[in-house]
Amino acid sequence: MDSSKKINLPIIFLISTLTAPLSWAAANQQDSLKPRINSKSERSLNYDWPIIKVGTGSYEEGPTGVTVFHFDRKVNVAVDVRGGGPGTVNAPYMDLGYDMAELDTVVFAGGSWYGLEATTAVATALKDDGLRDGDAFSLTPNIAMSVGSIIFDFGARRLNEIYPDKRLAQASYRAAKTGSFPLGPHGAGRSAVSGGLFGCNAFSGQGGAYREIGDIKIAAFTVVNSLGAIVDRKGKIAACYQGEGWPEKIDIAELLAKFPDNLTDWGDDQQQASSKNTTISLIVTNQKMSQAELKRLATQVHTSMGRGIQPFTTIFDGDVLYAVSTAELEENTMSSAVLGTVASEVMWDAILSSVPEQPKHAVANNRLSLNKKHLNKLTGEYTFSEFAQITISRDSSKLYAQATGLRDVFAIGRTTATELIPVSKNVFMVPGRYPLTLSFETTDELIINPGKWQQTARR
Repeated sequence: MDSSKKINLPIIFLISTLTAPLSWAAANQQDSLKPRINSKSERSLNYDWPIIKVGTGSYEEGPTGVTVFHFDRKVNVAVDVRGGGPGTVNAPYMDLGYDMAELDTVVFAGGSWYGLEATTAVATALKDDGLRDGDAFSLTPNIAMSVGSIIFDFGARRLNEIYPDKRLAQASYRAAKTGSFPLGPHGAGRSAVSGGLFGCNAFSGQGGAYREIGDIKIAAFTVVNSLGAIVDRKGKIAACYQGEGWPEKIDIAELLAKFPDNLTDWGDDQQQASSKNTTISLIVTNQKMSQAELKRLATQVHTSMGRGIQPFTTIFDGDVLYAVSTAELEENTMSSAVLGTVASEVMWDAILSSVPEQPKHAVANNRLSLNKKHLNKLTGEYTFSEFAQITISRDSSKLYAQATGLRDVFAIGRTTATELIPVSKNVFMVPGRYPLTLSFETTDELIINPGKWQQTARR
């Protein structure tokens, strides 16, 4: 045997033995998840358009999710793909430009490439439920057509690799309803963020807007997970965790004018830009449009989004926009250029509506004194996932945290212990640019950043 091809069986056996439990644990965690479907929202878009049904689902343990747009009958679709890292299903087929109503559903999902499973899962659900079959060769094809895109919601933003799978996608599709669309951290936008280029790292989500002009209807839906910042019509950044040395008030023009030197001048040494970002969008009109007009609508609206997200479509973004015509309005009552202009404004409204209320920093209680016996009860190792663990230790009357897994736990690193500042008896915080709160719910459960984006560890 060639010595260069010799296999060291003991080493391979050892590696497989060590990694098997981790792989099994990850798979077991995914299988035990319970879908949360069409959960209540603090803010929702209400629209009057029965042909569009929307279903949203999430795995709160992620958190991550999926958003399914289901049209009651087949419709026409075009797509515009930009940015350096798009993840899509059936995009090349749409670009062929067949002037035929074939689309059933548009699916948005978290989970990066793994989330693409959600799109094909909805297509098979259409067939399994008897709404579509395998006949693709009749004059009116009845085979299910589902298109979709994904966002990257792993990495530093959460401490696990849970993804929206087939079960979650099909449950969301089957629960789809018309008239209401939850805004903010729901569905595919459950763990979306924006503004990483500037270190803003603000929470984002999914947004929607609806407008009627005479008989024309226009609806815009988007999941904003952008490297750039979300910007309003006055040039103000909608949400951003600013660096300590930033001016109190800053607009996007000032920020970009001397970028990136100004961040250095402001003493910004905590910039944490994600290299994985995406904004995925859908624009729908009831006016009948040719395939060429629909493609131009997709291009025009997608281009306009560069006003509401700055910068847009960078090499680190995988931006995709779908344009759909339901063709319910046969008469061409508005030129495609005018329709595109109005739709662009509706999309900007949708972008702005994606921004939820941002978590606030906890306030330290400098007068609080905790006894050592109580602090001892909180010490130990807590596990978030197979690769994220944290060790809580006590030194005198102070509590410390240190990441002991394969990754840091937000601002809590693996090289040195981080002091936890008490807020109350069982709640602590870590000062810094981004809110970091640790709440000991029981003697065996630790929650980081309690609330909509919490991460739970158990001892």
